[in-house]
Amino acid sequence: MTQRVLIVDDEPQFLRALATNLRGAGYAIDTATTAAEAQAAAALRPPDAVILDLLLPDGSGIDVCKDLRTWTEVPILLVSAVGAEEEKIAALDAGADDYVTKPFAIGELLARLRAALRRAGAPGEPVVEVGAIRIDLEKSSVTVGGELVHLTPHEFRILRLLAQNEGKLLTHRTILREVWGPAYGDESNYLHVYVSQLRRKLEPDPARPRHLLTEPGAGYRLVAAS
Repeated sequence: MTQRVLIVDDEPQFLRALATNLRGAGYAIDTATTAAEAQAAAALRPPDAVILDLLLPDGSGIDVCKDLRTWTEVPILLVSAVGAEEEKIAALDAGADDYVTKPFAIGELLARLRAALRRAGAPGEPVVEVGAIRIDLEKSSVTVGGELVHLTPHEFRILRLLAQNEGKLLTHRTILREVWGPAYGDESNYLHVYVSQLRRKLEPDPARPRHLLTEPGAGYRLVAAS
């Protein structure tokens, strides 16, 4: 069944080019150029995913994201020329699944879209595999390339959270609150220590990580390979 993507952007050339590329990749496309059009289009023909610009003529993409999240859990990729840390965090806190800064390669956007759609349709399985990393959720065990890796309980919880959201950018605040609780929501330096330890155990070269990637000022994502 063909998956439908709603693209929301007020730049005609960008909108046309993105729609053409996504159609070429096999997606059915609906488009909108304003926040009001986006909300109407999503309600009329619910999409499987939304690619949403941050700045729209009649409002913010973040507000559209919040509105969509009141009734749908479809993947939302927010795109913008604004790469400020606070905007990324606001978008993710509003319910966006990812934040992509313009300009970007169409191949990267398609890869992130595929990952978001996989996550949305994936059943909760006891084993999660991300590249050479295999996480057995039931047994709380991890192997890399078939070799057993010992993780502390907190390291395992961080890895499990990232693996269950493969490819998705998770903010420092989200990870801290999910793993340690609300009291640790602003302790990003605390989290950095644990991520460094995880990289030493999971990455062939911890100084140049291929799987556990940093999004500067925003958070972390786990990918099969970078």
